[in-house]
Amino acid sequence: MRFNKYRHVAASVTSSTYRNFHFVPRSYSILPLRNTVLKQNTQSQKYHRAYTHLRMMAPSSFKLNTGQDIPAVGFGTWQAAPGEVATAVETALRSGYKLIDAAYCYANEDEVGQGLKAAFDAGVVKREDIFVMTKLWNTYSTRAELGLDKSLKSLGLDYVDLYLVHWPVGMNPDGNDDRFPKLPDGSRDMLWDHDHVATWKQMEGLLKTGKVRGVGVCNYSKPYLEQLLAKAEVVPAINQIENHPALPQQEVVDFCKEKGIHVVAYSPLGSTGGPLMKSEAVTKVAEKKGVSPGTVLLSYHVARGATVLAKSVTESRIKANLEIVDLDAEDMEILDGISAAGVERYVYPPFGINFGFPDKNTGKSLPNGV
Repeated sequence: MRFNKYRHVAASVTSSTYRNFHFVPRSYSILPLRNTVLKQNTQSQKYHRAYTHLRMMAPSSFKLNTGQDIPAVGFGTWQAAPGEVATAVETALRSGYKLIDAAYCYANEDEVGQGLKAAFDAGVVKREDIFVMTKLWNTYSTRAELGLDKSLKSLGLDYVDLYLVHWPVGMNPDGNDDRFPKLPDGSRDMLWDHDHVATWKQMEGLLKTGKVRGVGVCNYSKPYLEQLLAKAEVVPAINQIENHPALPQQEVVDFCKEKGIHVVAYSPLGSTGGPLMKSEAVTKVAEKKGVSPGTVLLSYHVARGATVLAKSVTESRIKANLEIVDLDAEDMEILDGISAAGVERYVYPPFGINFGFPDKNTGKSLPNGV
């Protein structure tokens, strides 16, 4: 039932817990759902009534299992052109972003650090007032602290709020490239005996160093999370995944909610070029709301209880991407129809590994994988 897809949001908004959310716009009067009487009618009517209340409560942040608050909208730095990142990060912070997402493999952490420093030096924000996360790349899967230290140096920071496993794979640390080593035939130089659980144990150890406030994962399927959690001492704070109406990944999203792992969505527009911006369903909702298709696609995630990463180097779009609108039951039904016609994943590097995603069930198996 579609109502059940949003039950995690309804369950979390009670008189004892709704204070953990920061609602926008502030002029709305919020009533706890447990004081809302739902008529015992059809399941769809129940869903519609509950969602009518939920749509007035778009949170600006979410509480992680670490106790940290993570903003609902973050600024992404993937695929930003060299020479543009520093200004974009500074602009984002000046515009009101509090979450910056980076990664070693993006090869632009130096510029991200420059943007952070410019904002700090100008008094725009203080370090303690923003949330910075970056990622352990595959060539450092057996050297997690070294990977972290390199990122911290580039970012100009003493710590990051979250450090994430970028992919549950390992690549040759002694290969012909620091980030993307290849074999003579052009294929990726993979570590076929890599155990992602062993990497996670290193990540857990980083919590004792004071260099990270929390740890999480990216691109984990339900089977991979099940394998991880069976041996983990620390539950990942987040799972950052490709997520949008064409790839809702409901199986892993529901599993994450069940286990207290917050979902962070990347490529919310469908990756480079924003292919979903032209979707008939998206434009229909955009016209109804009087907003851009991009605003609809970003708002989709907040309505689902997830954080979304927006990326741009254009000042006007950086600012516009902060706009989140309330999507009602009808809007979500329309957007859900996109994946009903078939899912589409836009980001899937040629690792040749079966990660356990239902839409990608080919490739080699790794230890503690599928």
